Amino acid sequence: MRNIKLLISFDGTDFCGWQRQNNNLPTLQGVIEEKLAIICNQPVTLHGAGRTDRGVHALGMVAHFLCSSDIACSGLQKGLNSLLPAAIRILAAADVDRHFHARKSARAKTYCYYFSTAPLVVATKRLYITSLPGPFDQAEVARCLAHIVGCHDFSSFEAVGSRDRTRTTGRGAVRTIMAASLRQDQNPHHFKLLLRGDGFLRKMVRNIVGTLFEVGQGRMSAGRFQAALAAKDRHQAGPTAPACGLFLDHIEYDQEESPAASTLVKKN
Repeated sequence: MRNIKLLISFDGTDFCGWQRQNNNLPTLQGVIEEKLAIICNQPVTLHGAGRTDRGVHALGMVAHFLCSSDIACSGLQKGLNSLLPAAIRILAAADVDRHFHARKSARAKTYCYYFSTAPLVVATKRLYITSLPGPFDQAEVARCLAHIVGCHDFSSFEAVGSRDRTRTTGRGAVRTIMAASLRQDQNPHHFKLLLRGDGFLRKMVRNIVGTLFEVGQGRMSAGRFQAALAAKDRHQAGPTAPACGLFLDHIEYDQEESPAASTLVKKN
């Protein structure tokens, strides 16, 4: 059996998230598995590095699957892209060690959230950037970002159903944020929030961003944000930010077997 790693970019607008569901709604995992089964001439189970919500996009999702097909990886990539909808592109395919697991082997994930404070967002960007018109306090948000860097219990930013709360083993809601930043684009109204961590709970990024929006627009102070984090109570944090502005940028492993996702996206 071969273990094949895929590097995937997708527009999540028309999909009900990554994970396959027991209904007829389209999911990214389901659609790719269907096409892989045709090419490999056998049922295939695709294991993704994580689950993305409906409407969330990716520049560098990683997934792997086992198969006995002898098709070359270059042919697999070309064949998949010919069968998949244009909203999904396979950027790279490679044989990897049998022990590689897209989720369990990951060491860090980077998400980027794009938003605009302009009075209007042009129609062509509406599916890829969140509109947040009005004044935005960058300095106050930067103070909040400094608080979340490090190892914390992120229960306050965890969506219901994120994990089995009855389990007494594992790390619970504890995650480590390695980097968090707010960057302004050349357009002074356009911003990018970047979060890099060793893992993220369900809707954790969107809940952090939604709470930062409250801070940036003056409805919450940096001190209250810090208190909400310490409270380990979802009710103390802000609302969930829209999915459209969120991108899974890239995933890091101990040994990278393919070029960085951002490099591949620029070339294609």
